Amino acid sequence: MDAAQIALFIVIVVLAVLFLTLGIQVFFILREFRKTVSKANKVLDNTNVITESVSTPISSLSSLVSGIKTGASVINIFKKLISKGDSEKSKKEENGEQ
Repeated sequence: MDAAQIALFIVIVVLAVLFLTLGIQVFFILREFRKTVSKANKVLDNTNVITESVSTPISSLSSLVSGIKTGASVINIFKKLISKGDSEKSKKEENGEQ
């Protein structure tokens, strides 16, 4: 074997060791990445549950407020009708009509 073949063999062995080390490191990095993605998925699921548990009462409260507003509008309409009827009665009484 001459010097070029020995140098080439040493370079090939060094590169093989480096690629093997690099492959092992990539494996560990991908495994950690999978764990991280799994944890992030759990956090997002918890966030979704919390958001739903907060939005449901707020939605109910909004419906309640809307119902109260509608009820107040109906009461105002009845008050106007009653006051209009009372004013017509008082006008008739003033005019002497019954």
